[in-house]
Amino acid sequence: MADFADDLRFRGLIHQMTDPGLGARLDGAPMTAYTGFDPTADSLHVGHLLQVCTLRRMQEAGHRPIALAGGGTGFVGDPGGRSEERSLLTEEQLEANLAGIHGQLAKFVEFGPAGGDSGAQLVNNADWLKPMSLFTFLRDVGKHFTVNQMVAKDSVKSRLARADQGISYTEFSYMLLQAYDFLQLFDDHGCTLQIGGSDQWGNITMGIELIRKVRQREAFGLTTPLVLKADGTKFGKTESGAVWLDAARTSPYQLYQFFLRSEDGMVGPYLRYFTFLSHDEIGALDAATAEHPERREAHRVLARQVCTLVHGADETARAEHAAAALFGGELADLDERTLLDVFADAPSTDLPATRLDGGGYLLVDLLAETGLVPSKSQARTTVTQGGAYVNNIREGDVDRRLTPADLVAGHYLVLRRGKKDHRLVRFD
Repeated sequence: MADFADDLRFRGLIHQMTDPGLGARLDGAPMTAYTGFDPTADSLHVGHLLQVCTLRRMQEAGHRPIALAGGGTGFVGDPGGRSEERSLLTEEQLEANLAGIHGQLAKFVEFGPAGGDSGAQLVNNADWLKPMSLFTFLRDVGKHFTVNQMVAKDSVKSRLARADQGISYTEFSYMLLQAYDFLQLFDDHGCTLQIGGSDQWGNITMGIELIRKVRQREAFGLTTPLVLKADGTKFGKTESGAVWLDAARTSPYQLYQFFLRSEDGMVGPYLRYFTFLSHDEIGALDAATAEHPERREAHRVLARQVCTLVHGADETARAEHAAAALFGGELADLDERTLLDVFADAPSTDLPATRLDGGGYLLVDLLAETGLVPSKSQARTTVTQGGAYVNNIREGDVDRRLTPADLVAGHYLVLRRGKKDHRLVRFD
């Protein structure tokens, strides 16, 4: 792909390069490149998605991507971008996490022969780190670096600056282990490029230096911007508000809503980072946002593209249908999971299903009991004035009775007063 480097620049994916000539190399003969994922959870999250997409872009450009699962380094923990020590995981936890991550990566890149000459590889650094003895590590890796070099790295300096934290020798050694990963992949797979977030710059340059010292060969590094939350902090697994790629942790609807609600200033970068739209398509969406921001066209395209990339077209269609339901669309055919996702922030009330027996339950009584209106008299007024809704359908009859036939997903009613005041009622 002759213009691959220009595409990366257009998308804002080049934060730093270790060699100004790397762009020309990316446009030339195929390279083997890797990025690492430490398995500290059984799912990747939005913070990883940029790197996953970058691996896919590499493969589509004819390069060979390697996804490194840190089964070995996961025992240690990367201090980069951290203000405190990571919790250590057991071997069983790491194995379970590795299995979950492998399944997710396979959605984005073609592994093995199916990918032809650019078929991706998934490797686990536990295969070479765990058998290595401490003496071998100190002799073959540690002797090539000074403590002065290691202390000068930003990931270490930031921790040393905090008297209450510091950094353990365990995490201090992480950059040497990652450097050895690069050397191992260089030897075994001809890998000459490491890709990572901007917080990985110090670790990447250590690997390049190790290859130069031990093999007298050239290797390269490229960092991408970090994907940040609105408050400027990283998307992390242990931070509140993590947005996961696993549907069991973050549903397709929640992922769709996350990108739909992106701040206006982040939509352009996210379109470049996380979608495979052409430059012209992204430019047109930029223009649409500038001219008619209230239409949120770019937001909808972004949400649709990312949700489809992660969960597929069918789940995206369900998410869009659910989003429409929140603003007055049809609720009757929503499944329980989607219904609960849509109204996760609405106040809820649990009632016995027997309330619906016999002739049913008066709507005005339910409106008052759930607190949607302060009294039954106010409930009658709300109904007669056309301000009461059951499952997004306006109800104007004060004698309206609710029966099991009105339930969504077998258990639920959604009451609404006016445009935005919802109550979710569960009958069991």
